[in-house]
Amino acid sequence: MKFEPVEFKTERLTLSPPTPDDAPFVLELLNDPGWIANIGDRGVRTLEDARAYIADRFAATPWFVVRDASGEPVGMCGIVEREGLDSPDIGYAYLERHAGRGYATEAARIVLRHAREALGLSKVAAITAPDNTASQRVLEKIGLKFVQMINLPGHDEASAYFTT
Repeated sequence: MKFEPVEFKTERLTLSPPTPDDAPFVLELLNDPGWIANIGDRGVRTLEDARAYIADRFAATPWFVVRDASGEPVGMCGIVEREGLDSPDIGYAYLERHAGRGYATEAARIVLRHAREALGLSKVAAITAPDNTASQRVLEKIGLKFVQMINLPGHDEASAYFTT
């Protein structure tokens, strides 16, 4: 699947493709306690590690989410193809200090709409840690439904699997 680098605007947010200049934010996000608890420690400890992570893992699919009022990056949201899933996956992560403000739902809605309308995806999946109820609520708000617990390659624990 080919993703075009586009920018989105919502009422409060701008979603833009990442660039190497985003390395300081990536370094902070990947070491945020919420990322480590719900996604896992990626071993990114330096700005150079963060630039490499952007090039290897973020270049094709996610968008960084910036709060328009301050210009401050708050998280990321995107569509990825994940081994073990039967359809592309919507994923997101936000710095803990920005939790509970509706940014995840606002960004996920526009990314899901883009996946359906521009990319032509009829089915989109999502996974969460079983105890990540906040993330599960976001998925439900944007129209995904819990299907079952699944085990993905490379993951030690089962994940909650949602789909459209």
